[in-house]
Amino acid sequence: MKCNGKVGLILIGDELLNGSRQDRHLAAVLTLLQVRGLPLAWVRMVGDEYPLLIKTLNETIQMPEIIFSFGGIGATPDDLTRQCAAAAFGRRLIRHPQLQAILERRFGESAYPNRIRMADLPDGASLIPNPINQIAGFKVLNHHFVPGFPNMAWPMIEWVLDTHYRQFHDTEPAIDQRWMLENAPESELIPMMEELLQTFPEVRLSSLPSTENRFQIDFGLKGKRAAVAQAAAWFETRMQTDQVNCARLNTAAF
Repeated sequence: MKCNGKVGLILIGDELLNGSRQDRHLAAVLTLLQVRGLPLAWVRMVGDEYPLLIKTLNETIQMPEIIFSFGGIGATPDDLTRQCAAAAFGRRLIRHPQLQAILERRFGESAYPNRIRMADLPDGASLIPNPINQIAGFKVLNHHFVPGFPNMAWPMIEWVLDTHYRQFHDTEPAIDQRWMLENAPESELIPMMEELLQTFPEVRLSSLPSTENRFQIDFGLKGKRAAVAQAAAWFETRMQTDQVNCARLNTAAF
């Protein structure tokens, strides 16, 4: 399946679901993506459960995003990602010679019999360098499997994005332009929103009505600066015509 240049995240670990650890990856990855002009399409959080991981990967294999999976690639019995990836991709789990050599150099004889299991990867997987302890992650098609440790995972993700997906980088940041609408029942603005999206297909909109004042809406347009500027001019003219109080708020890059 052809890659669409968007990114999806799979966060793995029972400790995330039971609250014993808090996820730190999402905010960091958003920063890494923003400086490269890459959008985040979705995030999934799943536990260390073999059938669930298989189901998740079977679904994401059908998706066109650049996918990063965090955690579960160690050697302990609760680390199931390597095995699940092999099963989901329909590939044998084999000992990767380069990763085997890395583990032997790092640990010597103590690489056996347990640590060496980390070199068992889906057949055909390529390595993702780990600058912290050299124990690589791996790549299969558009899926990239990295450790759950933030200090290792984040530079590995940067390497993947800059090595394999530079063609999708966009140095022109998208912007988010917002307005506060007064005297504006949201339901009455739906035809305008539909017309706006049809007229300016390169922008996205958000409509966030107040929970305290049903006639107050935080309205936003997102997209490339030029496209948002055209849509914003159209929108403000339309609000004047409809006699809706429309106060421009902030414009933020993202």
